[in-house]
Amino acid sequence: MIMFTPSTPYVPGTYAKKRPEAGRVAAQYVQEWEARRQRLSQKKTAAPEIPPCICFSRKVGVGALEVADILSRKLHMRVADREILEHMSGETRLDKETVKFYDELYPGKTVELSALLFGKKSFQMDDYLRNLVNAVYSIAAIGSTIFVGRGTHLILPRDRVLAVRLICSDGFRTERLASLLKIGAEEAGRTLSKIDREQKAFFKKAFGKKDAPASEFDLVVNFDHLADPRLAADVVARCFRKKFGIAAE
Repeated sequence: MIMFTPSTPYVPGTYAKKRPEAGRVAAQYVQEWEARRQRLSQKKTAAPEIPPCICFSRKVGVGALEVADILSRKLHMRVADREILEHMSGETRLDKETVKFYDELYPGKTVELSALLFGKKSFQMDDYLRNLVNAVYSIAAIGSTIFVGRGTHLILPRDRVLAVRLICSDGFRTERLASLLKIGAEEAGRTLSKIDREQKAFFKKAFGKKDAPASEFDLVVNFDHLADPRLAADVVARCFRKKFGIAAE
């Protein structure tokens, strides 16, 4: 199993995104799921319960990947971020047999999800969203996973998820991005505005939602007041263990 473990010690404020290439990781996840599919097909057993997962929803630039990587080491869980999910939903597709098996294993799940999200306005999901749902369930079924982005807390069974929202002020995000990319605050602000528009458009199209209310989540962490990613990871880890009855090591 691939784990995202930075090769250098973590130093607050100097996080370097030294992560495996998304395409390679996505391909590895696909291989793991397809191997699991074959084993389940041979046994012809009922759909296994989704292992407990953590789903991060965040304002882009708050530092969710930092927290996820720390948690990955602390809880021995894999990380699936937006980039990996994009590959699995687009470039590194699950093969047709896998998608067919998924539909048989979780019958009506995409229809059920569509109805849950859109109510009476339920409609057939487009190919991208359907592939995204398949990818999220496939990764989650392999083992406990930390998901970052793409509304995964809205896709997976709510009782199998610790849903966490990471927020901060625009000033915090702008300062952080400018520092990481070595650019001016004005350029960083423009970059974040563009990303925010794209994120908002995605959630409106995919889930029919304009925002992410606090009531959707188990926990909301405000980085303006809890800025240390290690402390945030400790809080999330404690909540995760308590919610799912997992003993601390």
